Amino acid sequence: MPVSLPELTGDYVLDPAHTRIGFVARHAMVTKVRGAFHQFEGTAHLDGGDPSRSTAQLTIKSGSIDTGVEQRDQHLRTNDFLDAPNYPDITFRTTSVEPRSETEYGVTGDLTIKDTTRPIAIDFEYTGNAVDPYGNLRVGLEGSVTISRKDFGVSWNAALEGGGVLVGDKVVLEFDISAIKQNQ
Repeated sequence: MPVSLPELTGDYVLDPAHTRIGFVARHAMVTKVRGAFHQFEGTAHLDGGDPSRSTAQLTIKSGSIDTGVEQRDQHLRTNDFLDAPNYPDITFRTTSVEPRSETEYGVTGDLTIKDTTRPIAIDFEYTGNAVDPYGNLRVGLEGSVTISRKDFGVSWNAALEGGGVLVGDKVVLEFDISAIKQNQ
C-alpha cells in the first residue's frame, strides 16, 4: 500500500537496475536516434512535507553511452562529442524544486558536460511509491528536458548534400527513476 507524501521524507539512492537515463537526438534531419547511459549513480533527499526543500545529485559515466550501434557509440565517446577519456562524468545537481501539483515538480539544477555548466529546468512527474518484496520503499519519477548540445561544447556536425546537418542540435534527456529509501 502506498505511503503518504510526508512519509516519503528521507534519503534515497537511484536503483540502476530499474532506472533509465536516456536521450533522443535527430539524425540526418529525418529520424531520431535513441540511447541511454548504463553507468550512473544518484542520490536524493526528498522532503514530503515541503518538496521545495528536496535535493538531488546525479553522476553519469559518459563512456557508458549506448545507442545499440557500437561504431556510433565509439564516435560519441570521442572529442567530437562527449570526449569520455577527458570528461568521464556528466553531472547534475539541483538548485531548486518547485511543486506545481501533487504529482508535478519543476526541478532546476546545474548540468555539467565537458566542464561546461549550464542551468536547466526539468519537468518531473511523481509516478508513485511502493514497498518492494524486500521491504524497500521505492519512489518513481519521470521527467525530460530538451537541451542544446552546442551549449555544452558538443558541436561536431557534418553538412548533408541536400542541405541540413547530420546531427541535430536539440537533445531530449529522459529520466525514468526508481529510487530506494535508505535507513528505513
